[in-house]
Amino acid sequence: MFDLCELDDLRSPDTTLGKDAIADNKINLIGKIPMEPLTLNIPPAVGLTDEQFYQICLANDEWRIELTAEGELIIMPPTGGESGIQNSELTTELTLWNRQAKLGKVFDSSTEFRLPNGAYRSPDVSWVKQERWDVLTSDQRRRFPPICPDFVIELRSQTDSLKKLRAKMQEYQDNGANLGWLIDPITPLVEIYRPGVEVEVINFAVEQAPTLSGEDVLPGFILSLTTILNP
Repeated sequence: MFDLCELDDLRSPDTTLGKDAIADNKINLIGKIPMEPLTLNIPPAVGLTDEQFYQICLANDEWRIELTAEGELIIMPPTGGESGIQNSELTTELTLWNRQAKLGKVFDSSTEFRLPNGAYRSPDVSWVKQERWDVLTSDQRRRFPPICPDFVIELRSQTDSLKKLRAKMQEYQDNGANLGWLIDPITPLVEIYRPGVEVEVINFAVEQAPTLSGEDVLPGFILSLTTILNP
């Protein structure tokens, strides 16, 4: 469990760590896990060093925790059954392609990346070119890689805000991602993010079970969304 009391040494006596956010999410921090993302505001005067954030994540490894460039600590809720199946299918499809192509490294949703803007993010699925991965030190690879993936997928679940996911996809693009897919089985739609061009939107209701291409970022990778629509 994420215990705010453990952060006492990181804050000054006259500041708080997002008490309003806790109340708004109706969460009892003793013995419960939030079913919606919980945001804790870290005052600028307090901040978190890279090492402190890393230690917080290690001490609370049952939760996915992100840190925004603005200093907000976000605790992500656990994945539901259908989303878990969909995410597993996405990771598997990309892994199978990568085993043949041998062009990079595939990462699942538990991997945390430190982006150039200082944010720590965990895409649902991501991929990094081999040559970019190879230049990282062994310590950087072992902890939170200081790199923005070349390719990212965010899969919307029932607890995700579409507006926030779109902002997250834009953040990946602004930090160097060359291709991104926001897959929303709820609306349903897919948004394709590419550098320097408008976001392309594919509506499932119009184009049944569309296929997506990895284009020149993932040459030869084709994903059918049939399994995503029918978990």
